[in-house]
Amino acid sequence: MKEFVISEVKAETAVLVGLITAQQNEAKTTEYLDELEFLADTAGAITVKRFTQRVGGPSQTTYVGKGKLEEIRRYIADEDDADRPVGMVIFDDELSAKQIRNIESVLKVKILDRTSLILDIFAMRAQTAAAKTQVELAQYRYMLPRLQRLWTHLERQGGGSGSGGGKGSVGLRGPGETQLEMDRRIILNRMSLLKQRLAEIDRQKTTQRKNRGRLIRAALVGYTNVGKSTIMNLLSKSEVFAENKLFATLDTTVRKVVVENLPFLLADTVGFIRKLPTDLVDSFKSTLDEVREADMLIHVVDLSHPDFEEQINVVEKTLGDLGCADKPSMIVFNKIDAYTWVEKEPDDLTPPTKQNISLDELRRTWMARLQDNCIFISATERMNIEELRTVVYQRVKQLHVQKYPYHDFLYDIDTEEN
Repeated sequence: MKEFVISEVKAETAVLVGLITAQQNEAKTTEYLDELEFLADTAGAITVKRFTQRVGGPSQTTYVGKGKLEEIRRYIADEDDADRPVGMVIFDDELSAKQIRNIESVLKVKILDRTSLILDIFAMRAQTAAAKTQVELAQYRYMLPRLQRLWTHLERQGGGSGSGGGKGSVGLRGPGETQLEMDRRIILNRMSLLKQRLAEIDRQKTTQRKNRGRLIRAALVGYTNVGKSTIMNLLSKSEVFAENKLFATLDTTVRKVVVENLPFLLADTVGFIRKLPTDLVDSFKSTLDEVREADMLIHVVDLSHPDFEEQINVVEKTLGDLGCADKPSMIVFNKIDAYTWVEKEPDDLTPPTKQNISLDELRRTWMARLQDNCIFISATERMNIEELRTVVYQRVKQLHVQKYPYHDFLYDIDTEEN
């Protein structure tokens, strides 16, 4: 079997495909494809066309219907002589091995799904040994049930001794099945080794966390690309990598922050996303331990995103899956400088919606709902940052007194960790 190599996606042209269903209306599908295009851009691909189809649900054989698949094939064929022919087709949901095999046989180009695209980006972003190991494990988990399609050119062959073609007939096993079993064994052995390596890394990180002293731990959490790293830089006065790309932060970074006379630890964690692959969640459990062991969660939200409330729900669901739903938390609504709305006429009695509510109205709505558990800022424009520092200071001080009632928080240690 060829060695599994993690490589960066080259700048290719891509076509995106999504479905409109009873559970996912046209507006939602458009939003998901916007995010998929952002993912493709982050991976280095240029989107040239989108295809959608209104169906009851995905086809078990080709995801879209045969007519729509033929339409996509014709488009790819027509673009074949262009300066930048279509290099890949990316589907907005995870595809089975059967679906990928059938689609490839028709379209004759590289086929990716949302999961494999996210894995590609994670492979590009991983810097530390822990992150690289986690990504590799997730990639093997994704590859394992899809090995069959790698060996379609070595189909099981007839002949040999005995009669019948039963699967248990040893004499009828062809080279494809033998190679498939060998590859599966190699991958399973490699996954076992990676799990052992992650367990060792996890033990080392656990020891590091125990040696951090009596400091409150806060963790920045949120959807991907909401500004967590920029806020981290402002609060810790450090230079954590921040970029307007999805998953700019992959390796958890911990910094010691001092507000007034109070030191505490602040962790910048990997962003969440809709339809986050289960393989990634499982592989990154050790990275997310910073979230599990935090005393306080600072949930950062991109207020300018048209569907920020769903992003909040995605993050809260993921935190619930991690067993962190009951931790003390606050919401930081970021990017208020980019927030836009349609101003209503004075005599317009239309009920307020996400499209026409003003920032002041929205602020009152959420502050009434969360009381003092939310704040509105712009990290890039440094709007209300001092207010954020004050609120965080008050929260951390309160938690410190509760957790270490006889400990002077002026106690200081030199803690800085990547």
